Amino acid sequence: MTPRITVGVPVYNGERYLAATLDSLLNQTVEDFVVLVGDNASTDRTAEIARSYAARDPRVRHIRHPRNLGAAANYSHLCEMAETEFFRWSAADDCSEPRFHGACLEELARHPDAVLAYPRVMMIDGNGQKMGEYEEGLHLPHARAGDRFFTLLRNTRLCNALYGVGRTAVYRRTRLLGAYRGSDIIFQAELSLYGKILEVPEPLLLRRMHERSFTSMTPQQQQEFINPGRSKHVELYYWRHFGEHVRSVVRAPLSLGERVRVLAGLARQAIWARQQFVKELFAATLTFLTGIGGGT
Repeated sequence: MTPRITVGVPVYNGERYLAATLDSLLNQTVEDFVVLVGDNASTDRTAEIARSYAARDPRVRHIRHPRNLGAAANYSHLCEMAETEFFRWSAADDCSEPRFHGACLEELARHPDAVLAYPRVMMIDGNGQKMGEYEEGLHLPHARAGDRFFTLLRNTRLCNALYGVGRTAVYRRTRLLGAYRGSDIIFQAELSLYGKILEVPEPLLLRRMHERSFTSMTPQQQQEFINPGRSKHVELYYWRHFGEHVRSVVRAPLSLGERVRVLAGLARQAIWARQQFVKELFAATLTFLTGIGGGT
């Protein structure tokens, strides 16, 4: 069958859960898909596991990078490789219930103006035990792009909607994921400017929380995971996010009135958070001057 959906599985040293993740993807009720395992030069058994699945199921492809590109580049590369109408990412430690793809595709078919459909989330621990449902709050059926955009910024926490099923062509109109912390928030917010984001009212994503998961890392560890070799650089998190949001709004297919409305809303948010912006700039300046002093 001609695949309808590409599932990108970015992974680095994910031997512990990769097999369970791939089993859940191959057990989908919708069978016309391809799985791309983006292996970031793993040093454990990740490559062996991915190759074994590719050998026994032609829907699985193992793509091994010659070096660790970082999570951001790996995520984006998988989307750029997709040749199908629909695309989704799956974390290498999460699992998907059998109806995941089918339910999301049904939602997108019912709503041509939707760009992404994601299911409700069941949190699980490192052993797969259920910990309870997680309320994402990113069901965005609003007609106005600005309403979707600011609702998403208010409600985003774990970015679970990132792992829903989206329209590949629309994803590629965005800048995908950048090599900085929180770029998944920027991507989702930018995507909301292109169309509706809808929640499927079934807990079909099993999001795993464990001691080595991204959410358990320190900010410095997260930055190293996202973009290796840059963790010691000064990071202006709030300034970077503000600038990236402005870029998203400027690039998006909005009317002049809506563009001005969203930019004005971002400006108001920056003014309200001005103390945080000043504090961050002061801390970065102090770090920079301390570094100069330490090097002389």
